Amino acid sequence: MAKTPATHALKTSCEMCPLRDLPHFREFTPDELNFVSHFKRGELAIDAGATILVEGSHSAHLYTVLSGWGFRYKTLEDGRRQILNYVMAGDLVGLQGTIMGEMQHSVEALSPVTLCVFERDKLMTLYNTHPSLAFDLTWIAAREERILDEHLLSVGRRTALERAAYLLAYLYQRATVLKLFSTKDFLPITQQHIADTLGLSIVHTNKTLKKLAQRGLIRWQERGCEILNGEGLSELAGWEGLGETRRPFI
Repeated sequence: MAKTPATHALKTSCEMCPLRDLPHFREFTPDELNFVSHFKRGELAIDAGATILVEGSHSAHLYTVLSGWGFRYKTLEDGRRQILNYVMAGDLVGLQGTIMGEMQHSVEALSPVTLCVFERDKLMTLYNTHPSLAFDLTWIAAREERILDEHLLSVGRRTALERAAYLLAYLYQRATVLKLFSTKDFLPITQQHIADTLGLSIVHTNKTLKKLAQRGLIRWQERGCEILNGEGLSELAGWEGLGETRRPFI
């Protein structure tokens, strides 16, 4: 089991949380905000490329991503990796391990990541005293299932070109509503990440991305992809988008 980095003292108060300013997230009631403020135990800073949680591990904590990008994945005995999904601001990390006792997948930081840390032992208090927050956790778990369904459909039935277009459109839409882009719509992923998500060889992935670039949909750069036409990617993939208005977070 990987060693968990030390938790830093509370740095960002829940009252001043930058995620609360985003229209993508629902607002807490005063009572909910007070509970979450006491539920949070501190923050954890993770370097890019570092492992946050390891498959099979037990953790006394669960986390909410405050900033940065990461991904969930599983590996076979020979080292082959399947990326399951990507995590961004507002996403829960470690809920599976909290409910089932141990992690069934690993989580790695794609960029520098800051996590809000919560004690697993106090999760039942949330369920017992704050049914609205308990519903939020259920909503988050159901949303993750929905996204994985779409990913499975993509890997199983879309062509390689449609798969790549879907993945990039999905990441682009998520990053857009979270206001993660500054001057350029840049996704910090490598071609290897895309290959491991889509179940393609790196050679096939490279050829597929070149086709998207030739259509003027993306521009590939060193260690990342600039999105030039997010709507065009969605249209090519036949994907209608997440269709979310406001979503909860803890």
